[in-house]
Amino acid sequence: MSTAGKVIKCKAAVLWEIKKPLSIEEVEVAPPKAHEVRIKMVASGICRTDDHMIAGAFVSPLPVILGHEAAGIVESIGEEVTTVKPGDKVIPLFNPQCGKCRVCKHPERNFCLKSDLRKPQGTLPDGTTRFTCKGKPIHHFLGTSTFSQYTVVDEISVAKINAAAPLEKVCLMGCGFSTGYGSAVKVAKVTKGSSCAVFGLGGVGLSVIIGCKVARAARIIGVDTNKHKFGKAKELGATECINPQDYKKPIHEVLQEMTDGGVDFSFEVVGLLDTMLSALLCCHDACGVSVIIGVPPDSQSLSMDPMALLTGRIWTGALFGGFKSKDAVPQLVADFMAKKFSLDPLITNVLPFEKVNEGFDLLHSGKSIRTVLTF
Repeated sequence: MSTAGKVIKCKAAVLWEIKKPLSIEEVEVAPPKAHEVRIKMVASGICRTDDHMIAGAFVSPLPVILGHEAAGIVESIGEEVTTVKPGDKVIPLFNPQCGKCRVCKHPERNFCLKSDLRKPQGTLPDGTTRFTCKGKPIHHFLGTSTFSQYTVVDEISVAKINAAAPLEKVCLMGCGFSTGYGSAVKVAKVTKGSSCAVFGLGGVGLSVIIGCKVARAARIIGVDTNKHKFGKAKELGATECINPQDYKKPIHEVLQEMTDGGVDFSFEVVGLLDTMLSALLCCHDACGVSVIIGVPPDSQSLSMDPMALLTGRIWTGALFGGFKSKDAVPQLVADFMAKKFSLDPLITNVLPFEKVNEGFDLLHSGKSIRTVLTF
């Protein structure tokens, strides 16, 4: 029996209060309106940004259904939807691509003005929600809300992908992999034979390493205080790994000494002010490029000496790896299918969706790179 045009009752993980576990609830998911798509979720990764929301460090309206790194199958579409149809395999996009705003028309930038990241409203673009639970409206998260068996997104927030793609793997294209990989190959534009330093060896940092390796960097130095992450980093392409706690001098000085005055490219994937400065200062003062990827969980200000830039360093940031999402995600999936890179080493745990809270426990333990929930 077709569910198109009907309210669907399904299970979802609802965050009712910050600093509380997610609650598996029965929710009602309304049919998509014009320009909207309803998706049956197949797999969703657990990302640190979801954890920031639970901890109260990322502010978005409550109650909310989290999740933003996922893949699924289109169940139904609203009027005037043209880019996907029922049965298509798709990836929801937390960073949309409307194609019409100033940023979408810019040849190099990708932070669409329709993004809910700017001032999270917890709704779809029309200002309303499609979720109800216990008679109460439930908010959306970054326009995606993938911790639900069904979700509704705007057409600007979904990309059709190869029908043969394994959704339990390519779901990582929805955030972690694309963010790290793109920061290396698109934002920094890592060059052949160059030296790179990557601060933070979680899922995104390891994806940066994959990008640096694909770009044929000669030296890729992983930096982390957790030595248990070094083996995986080297497996994916790091030539060496160092722990700042092993040195008596600032880590940027250690890296400068290791690399004839500083690396060519550095990446901060931790989200701390101290590591942002260390990443900046460890790249060469005349020709280094440093990319901020990690998001500080609180609103904080960063003080630095302008001379650190005046000599020629470039300091930049990136969201979603600098990729225009609807254009880039299908190509990234195609590159994966062509074996340009592997995602398997990034997925350390696979759990049924109902064990979502166990997935967050694994994240907190530092032993998991990416936990993928299956529906």
